[in-house]
Amino acid sequence: MTDAAPRSPSPSRAKLADVAALAGVSVGTASKALNGSGRMRPETRQRVLDAVEALGFRPNQHAQSLHTGRSWTVGLMTTDGIGRFSTPVLLGAEDALGAGKISVLLCDTRGDSIREQHHLRNLVDRRVDGIIVTGRRTDPRPPLKGIEPIPTVYALSPSTDPADISVVSDDRGGARLAVEHLLATGRTRIAHVTGPEHHAAARDRARHAVEVLERSSLGLATGRVHYGEWSEAWGRRAADAVLRTAPDTDAFFCGNDQIARGVADALRERGLDVPGEIAVVGYDNWDTMALASRPPLTTIDMDLTEIGRIAALKLLEAIDSGPVPGVHTVACRLVVREST
Repeated sequence: MTDAAPRSPSPSRAKLADVAALAGVSVGTASKALNGSGRMRPETRQRVLDAVEALGFRPNQHAQSLHTGRSWTVGLMTTDGIGRFSTPVLLGAEDALGAGKISVLLCDTRGDSIREQHHLRNLVDRRVDGIIVTGRRTDPRPPLKGIEPIPTVYALSPSTDPADISVVSDDRGGARLAVEHLLATGRTRIAHVTGPEHHAAARDRARHAVEVLERSSLGLATGRVHYGEWSEAWGRRAADAVLRTAPDTDAFFCGNDQIARGVADALRERGLDVPGEIAVVGYDNWDTMALASRPPLTTIDMDLTEIGRIAALKLLEAIDSGPVPGVHTVACRLVVREST
């Protein structure tokens, strides 16, 4: 009978010194990164959190709470009941917070101010260490009231107060990527079909698209932006309207993937080849739409998960060292598929 192979140490037996060694910091710095005291760069904190995850280190949360007065919980408040936009933001935030064993309490206000105040009271009663606020739109929103002592970060939907911390998507960069991609494929008669004009996302993407075209001495194929709804039905109607006005249109840049899928359907029904005759670019990289479209859509990914991750890191920084007000922008990505 042979001796059993020696067991590797259980990850739960990892000590704070092991975390510090792996992160390349002192034990004191590792401790501060975990208990929220002292000042340090976000990159240093992230190295410590990565080491915690790698080693499976389990700090004594009860002892830490007594020592620091922290609850090790963060509230995430969303107005997006559907979850289309807030879920990726939440996942990104949890990735950053979970490594430090911080729990997230999700509160869905459904856009109701009374429900929002109810959730706020509960979060204050639970003595959360901080709050992340997100929603389904990029329009600026009023800041939360009555929570001044609690660090707060606004993700995707920025606060109207410049003294707050906001993390947003780079709509200027996203529109630039879309239009420059179409120009690079030889398209010069580009139409823009988007959502309601009173939505910041529709206005901003349209404005930036026009700016890119003007820098190339071009204009929109129909001479104007086609504002409407965030729907496939609007995309189909708009495609017909564009082609009646400008039959030589050779590309559509759409404000979201639902509109783009509707445009692609209308073009296919007319017997037009996509992308042979007309290219189509969407926005959001919503797999349900982009991959189900025929052909699959080239689109702009806002990297919502990264927005959530950065928001969580900014919140941890605010809890640790105090808030650094300002708007932090997360770059978009171009995802090229068959529609271009």
